[in-house]
Amino acid sequence: MTIPQAQPTAPEETAKLLRLATYASISVALILIVAKLVAWGLSDSVSLLATLIDSVLDALASLINLIAVRHALTPADKEHRFGHGKAEALAGLSQSMFIAGSAGFLLLEAGRRLINPIAVEQAALGISVMLFSIVATLLLLAFQSHVVKKTNSTAIRADALHYRTDVLVNGSVILALWLSVQGWAGFDALFACAIGIYILYSAWEIIRVSYDHLMDRELPDEQREQIKQLVLQHKSARGLHDLRSRHSGTMTFIQFHLELDDDLSLLDAHKISDEVEMRLLGAFPGSEIIIHIDPQSVVGQEPLATFD
Repeated sequence: MTIPQAQPTAPEETAKLLRLATYASISVALILIVAKLVAWGLSDSVSLLATLIDSVLDALASLINLIAVRHALTPADKEHRFGHGKAEALAGLSQSMFIAGSAGFLLLEAGRRLINPIAVEQAALGISVMLFSIVATLLLLAFQSHVVKKTNSTAIRADALHYRTDVLVNGSVILALWLSVQGWAGFDALFACAIGIYILYSAWEIIRVSYDHLMDRELPDEQREQIKQLVLQHKSARGLHDLRSRHSGTMTFIQFHLELDDDLSLLDAHKISDEVEMRLLGAFPGSEIIIHIDPQSVVGQEPLATFD
């Protein structure tokens, strides 16, 4: 399941969606923990233990997300003039540490079981719990995908990444339990090893996304091109340069130099700048937009810090 690029949403709706997403994530994680704990206790399956550990970490990560999202939605203040959006990226890094640690523990336990396989009991119960987990996780992912599409939240995107792995994990556990009943008990531990490796991969994905936000990576090329087209659609715009953009939590920052005719009055130039800004806010609601006005004749005479 691919998480789509965000379509800009009004700040009030964004805040509401983020809160609902964090509450839904924690609720689903807690329900799955209880179900998997019962199934693991009755079956003694190491692959079920793997997915139980994963759900416990999901709950912890979702709790971190809840705290981070609440902090990220705090308005800018005197000490944080650009807001608190990067709390989401920090939460993503924290999640990745939890996930990587759980994968390490799981690989150790699976290795021990590979050496000394133990027969799985109550496999039917375990399979039933996994089917329930898949349905619950798919419903949560559908909602998270909607939220990411509307908000481009780093924290919710990171949360969705490891819930997405849960679908594959739960499916592999069903196969592992079935194969263990049919023949070699080591299938259970073998699948647990594969799950551990996949969990490590998902941790790396979260680290990469969080790193991009902390390092102020530019918006995707298609969004930068959209900004340029919206600016140049104004009849008085003669060009733009030094376009810079970044995300911080759910906030988008856009700044550039707008090229206008030399003979415009300051009042007219200011009016044009406001009109261009309104065009951009229509496409990127709630964004922070900074426009520097340049007379067209001086373009090329000043040093440009552009990487277009």
